Amino acid sequence: MRPLQREIIDALKVQPTIDVDEEINRSVDFLQSYLLKTGLQTLVLGISGGQDSTLAGKLAQMAITALRTKSEDPRYQFVAVRLPYGNQADEADAMAAIDFMQVDQVMRVDIKPATDATVKSLQANEVSVSDFNKGNIKARQRMIAQFGIAGQLHGAVVGTDHASEAVTGFYTKFGDGAADITPLWRLNKRQGKQLLQKLGAPEHLYIKVPTADLEDDRPALPDEVALGVSYAQIDDYLEGRKINDDAAQKIESWYLKTRHKRHLPINVYDQWWKG
Repeated sequence: MRPLQREIIDALKVQPTIDVDEEINRSVDFLQSYLLKTGLQTLVLGISGGQDSTLAGKLAQMAITALRTKSEDPRYQFVAVRLPYGNQADEADAMAAIDFMQVDQVMRVDIKPATDATVKSLQANEVSVSDFNKGNIKARQRMIAQFGIAGQLHGAVVGTDHASEAVTGFYTKFGDGAADITPLWRLNKRQGKQLLQKLGAPEHLYIKVPTADLEDDRPALPDEVALGVSYAQIDDYLEGRKINDDAAQKIESWYLKTRHKRHLPINVYDQWWKG
C-alpha cells in the first residue's frame, strides 16, 4: 500500500468492507443522539435527487420518525428542501427521492434571485464573476437557505459529505461542505450504494451519473470528468486496494491541495501548512 494511502484511509476512517445493517443503524443512532444531546428538534437537508442526499435524507427521516414515536413529541421533524436555480433538469429524480424518504415536510427555495443579485452586486464593484465562481456562489446560497430554515425551526443542517468526496475535496468550501452533522462520513460512494440498496431505494437514484451541476456553461458535468478519476478507482483506493499509479497520484494530488477544505478556519497555532 502506498504510504499516503494508509494515512488517508486512517484519516477518513474508511473500512474495506462494511456490515450494511450495522452502518444504517450507526447513522440513525448518531443522528438521534445528536438531537437528544443538543435539544434540537428538526433536521434540515437539501435534496438534489442524487445518491448522497437521497441516502442522508432517508437516514434523517428514519432517525426523526423513531425519535418522534419513542418520545411522543410531535415537534421532531425532518424538512427536505428543494433548492433549484430556476428550473432543475432532474427535478423528477429529486421528487422521487423525496417520495422514497416519505418526508415530514418539503420546502422549496429558488436560489436564482439571491444568486443573481449577489453576482450583480459583485459586478457593480468591477468584480468579474466566472461561471465556476458563480457555481460556488450557488452552493453557498443553498446553505444560507438551509441554515435559515434550521435557525427558525430549532434544527440542524445535515450534510452529505462522504469519504469519496472528502478525499478529493469535491465540494464548495462553506457551501455544500458546510453542515452541522454528516451521517455519511466514513463511507465511500460504493458503500453508500449498498446502504441504499438495503433500504429499498429506486435504483435509478443511485446508479445515475453523479454531477454537482453548478456551472451554467457546463450543465450536468459528471464528477468523474471534473476529477479526472472514476469513483470506482477512488473507492478501491480508499478500501486499500491497488490501483494504477496515474489514478492514485491524481487522488493524492486532490487530497493534498484540498486540505484546507477539511480544516476549520486556520489560526496562528495551526501547523499543517508547514508540511
